Amino acid sequence: MAQHPFLISQTPTLPEPGKATGWGRLIGASAPLAAAEYASAVERPIVVLADDPRHADQLEAGIRYFADEALDVRHFVEWETLPWDSFSPHQDIVSERLSVLATAQSMRSGVIVAPATVLLQKLPPVDYVAARSLSLRAGQELPREAFIDSLGAAGYLRVPQVSEHGEFAVRGSLIDVFPMGSQQPIRIDFFDDDIESLRYFSAETQLSGDAVDAVDVLPAREVPLDEAAISRFRENYRERFEGQPGQSRVYREVSDGVAHGGIEYYLPLFFDATATLLDYLPDDCILLAPQGLDSVLDQAWREIEERFELCNLDRERPILTAAETFNAPADMLQAISDLPQIRYSSQSLAEGGDSVNFPTRLPPALRIEARYEDAAGALLKFLGEFDGRVLFTSDSAGRREQIFDLLSGRNLDLERADDWAAFAAGNHRVGVAIAPLENGVVLPEAGLAIISEQQLFGERVRQRARRRRTERDPETIIRQLNDLETGSPVVHAEYGVGRYEGLMTLEAGGITAEFLELQYADGDKLYVPVHALDLISRYTGAAPENAPLHRLGSDQWARAKQRAIRKIRDVAAELLDVYARRAARPGHSFRWAEADYRAFESDFPFEPTEDQARTIDEVLGDLATDRPMDRIVCGDVGFGKTEVALRASFAAVHGGKQVAILVPTTLLAQQHGQNFRDRFADWPVRVEVLSRFQSPKAVRSIVEGLRNGAVDIVIGTHRLLQHVSDIRNVGLVIIDEEHRFGVRHKEAIKALRSEVDVLTLTATPIPRTLNMALGGIRDMSLITTPPAERLAVKTFVTEWNDVLVREACLREIKRGGQVYFIHNRVEDIGRVGERLTKLVPEARIRVGHGQMPERELEQVMLDFYHRRFNILLCTTIVESGIDVPTANTIIINRADRFGLAQLHQLRGRVGRSHHRAFAYLIAPPRAAMTPDAIKRLEAIDSLEDLGSGFTLATHDLEIRGAGELLGDTQSGQMQEIGFSLYTELLGRAVESLKAGREPDLDGPLDAGVDINLHIAALLPEDYVPDVHLRLILYKRISACESVEDLRELQVELIDRFGLLPEPARNLLRIAGIKQHAAPLGIDKIDVADGGGYLTFGQESAIDALALVKLVQGDSHTFRLQGSHRLRFSRNLADLDERFAFIENLLENLAAKPSEAGE
Repeated sequence: MAQHPFLISQTPTLPEPGKATGWGRLIGASAPLAAAEYASAVERPIVVLADDPRHADQLEAGIRYFADEALDVRHFVEWETLPWDSFSPHQDIVSERLSVLATAQSMRSGVIVAPATVLLQKLPPVDYVAARSLSLRAGQELPREAFIDSLGAAGYLRVPQVSEHGEFAVRGSLIDVFPMGSQQPIRIDFFDDDIESLRYFSAETQLSGDAVDAVDVLPAREVPLDEAAISRFRENYRERFEGQPGQSRVYREVSDGVAHGGIEYYLPLFFDATATLLDYLPDDCILLAPQGLDSVLDQAWREIEERFELCNLDRERPILTAAETFNAPADMLQAISDLPQIRYSSQSLAEGGDSVNFPTRLPPALRIEARYEDAAGALLKFLGEFDGRVLFTSDSAGRREQIFDLLSGRNLDLERADDWAAFAAGNHRVGVAIAPLENGVVLPEAGLAIISEQQLFGERVRQRARRRRTERDPETIIRQLNDLETGSPVVHAEYGVGRYEGLMTLEAGGITAEFLELQYADGDKLYVPVHALDLISRYTGAAPENAPLHRLGSDQWARAKQRAIRKIRDVAAELLDVYARRAARPGHSFRWAEADYRAFESDFPFEPTEDQARTIDEVLGDLATDRPMDRIVCGDVGFGKTEVALRASFAAVHGGKQVAILVPTTLLAQQHGQNFRDRFADWPVRVEVLSRFQSPKAVRSIVEGLRNGAVDIVIGTHRLLQHVSDIRNVGLVIIDEEHRFGVRHKEAIKALRSEVDVLTLTATPIPRTLNMALGGIRDMSLITTPPAERLAVKTFVTEWNDVLVREACLREIKRGGQVYFIHNRVEDIGRVGERLTKLVPEARIRVGHGQMPERELEQVMLDFYHRRFNILLCTTIVESGIDVPTANTIIINRADRFGLAQLHQLRGRVGRSHHRAFAYLIAPPRAAMTPDAIKRLEAIDSLEDLGSGFTLATHDLEIRGAGELLGDTQSGQMQEIGFSLYTELLGRAVESLKAGREPDLDGPLDAGVDINLHIAALLPEDYVPDVHLRLILYKRISACESVEDLRELQVELIDRFGLLPEPARNLLRIAGIKQHAAPLGIDKIDVADGGGYLTFGQESAIDALALVKLVQGDSHTFRLQGSHRLRFSRNLADLDERFAFIENLLENLAAKPSEAGE
């Protein structure tokens, strides 16, 4: 070992086979520390069994932290399904398990962590994984077709685009596979039947990464589905179960080669003999097991038997008995009795024999109290009394810096430790590090204390680090077409609203091209070439079935556009008026004490998300400047925006001003009042609520306090607007949910805007397009941190059924998880609680709803986060609560009463990496529901994938968001012409007015350059087979703004789909010509074999002198037809020459006179 060990001697005694020694008092972080030190010292494989899956996660994280880098740490995970479940474990789980099974026997040293219950699982025979794995090497010969067949036989699923373990995609000479056991998918490039190269690629961006020499492709599941295995299964099944096997779903599906959901529980029927985890372990391994292993296994067996009684009733899905499906605990305990064992416990063991109790202590209470004079008093006392080195651990870099700042300047020998090895080898007395330890420990004899963040700051709620999608492309444009289905309404800028009918390949004039087929009123069809896709946007403005359908060849669309344009002029002028008034008046520049602000900040018991932190910085930045702030903060209801308002209020009050907060309802005023009072409880700040709950006398007293400056923060409904003039020194007005105020109130609010700092909070997401269109008029912050990369949530729509509810709760609790049970009526939530307690007596249930005191509710949420109970029965307050990574089942009672966006948001509370999440929407029988409710439930059921961008579910929000920015009257116009076009026109109007020009909105929209080179320019179907993907790529090509963008896209295409075929290359070159021609104001380019012409637009930017020189210098080739068309004749039958000619011509026309003369 690199450093001196703290618990285990460097030459520890090894337990003898068949004997067990004991380790007692392994408190907190000492258990993973002891395991890591022991594994490093003995240089033999160690198997660490944990009490349950959660304990296994903690042990794995701790051992990885304490072990040196050379130590190999593996985790054999639990399936996370209940016995005999009707669905299989998630692919990522199967992948992790198979990678351990594939390599366990060859381990010479290292650690395998596993929950003890996996001993009871029957596994495939030891040679199964090796016999069905494929080893691939660059340069090796591998018949391509046979390889594709073997992937299918190994259980891999063929898909258009690889994103999860166990999938593969075939595109020309490229095959993408996400092998089980691999962290990244692999891209295999074939040359005939030889592997030319192997490269990792990103499942998110699909771009290739590093090349590798070799890779192993493990089977896709623990059960084989090749012909031999299927016939063995059929034979064993017929022997085992009486009756007609054809009536059984399992038998039918497996016979067809389909992996039946939950097929793992029929594993014994696929093999003559099965194995256990012990069979896979190396012969010389040492077992580290909990002292109470026997009772853990017995408890698991009791639960298996109880579950068998529940599941043994389905005639269509007969199951094997517990003894056939699992290994009995007694057999497993007998089997491990031959291994060298160490039994560990956090309590003291009886002394004597081979047991040893380690000298460990729990750290004392060292909580940091930010509001006291010296927040770190208890901590410094401990550092003064403890004779040894101390390591403080934190969850994140931000927290580490906070601890470091707190301790620096106090004459401590302090360092930031990069990792455990650096601290252990160093000689600074106090270290601060980032480490995944939940509990600390004191080792008096070793002179070491490890203090975890929780002991310093109390329970802190961590936000998971989220992976941001890279914004490589004009996201809004693509997303709009991303989930277009046949029949979706779309807007064509020149022809109006039609329905999308699909992509068509048509031949016109001998040239093959791809077109979008749109259907208009009376069945008229319009074919839009794919290179003109920038004229098409998705229609949002009303429900798809209510979208207008325009008539081709009539003036219906022109009139609708005209009406909208008149309205847009007024909106733009009004916005600019406010903007100009604000710019002309200096505002107040706020100053506040940084140390006070930090103390206030540390009272926030959650770690801000990336977006939230950025928004807070932007708001504080605005307050510090002398320009009046006018910022909108958009983000979901909940903790996020209120914290922004709290911190802005803190800054304003400490800057010597008063704060007025406007909310739409009295209840919200009360709730905010409670919130603000709680947070400002330790500060000399007076917070008052002005609402109809108060007596006239109380109102008078508050108004008096506002006049003389005694009240610092006042919260109220629209009545507060009458009193704004009374506030002696108002510096900041915060408006919550502005869209819920009426027009008159908005006028009053508008008058404030040019005078004071205004911060508006809104819960409706406003699309980025609008944000850009209004650039600079109102500043905008978006708190939209999307959920981390999640698994699709498995969604069931069902009627209430006791067995189902019990199963759903049990499945989650058994895998160490938690359940949200949503019941949105406070009146009878108690009755539902009683019913749940009867159904699931094993669960610990608590209730949370918005009518509880804030502190109590917060405590319930914190307790839920820290897994102190399993089921949270609550109203929709969780819609935007804290992230509880371990809560992965949500049951929504009476789901028919919720809106689509609400269901979407609630379902978004569950589902994170690794853990398959479940959403059960419980609704009454179909006959009792409204047609709308049925539609909503069907939509949410079909939209299982959370990553589908602006899914249909959020379109109603897009519209609300827009209406809120611009006032109330324009939504009619928006409905007529669609949201995207509306924002584009508004953006143009604002730009023109800002530049002092009268906006010309009647002119045609910039439809881009129409280019026809009479050649095939498309992405051929055999190059990109997936229609959906083709549509998105066309949209991306037409949205490229620069040559660099196009080049990047070309690299990506070659990378993902292989070398560009001729038509695809043409498509990209035409897009490049379009980029050159657009700034020159050219409308049309038409070139065939014998020449062609250019048409100039109204405001062309070509160099007139260069044009004259061109025509005079070569009159055989060029001639002008009228003032707007340049015709040329030349033999351009060769395609490369044709492209080169046009590119040169455009360059000449753009040249400056001096260059043209050279």
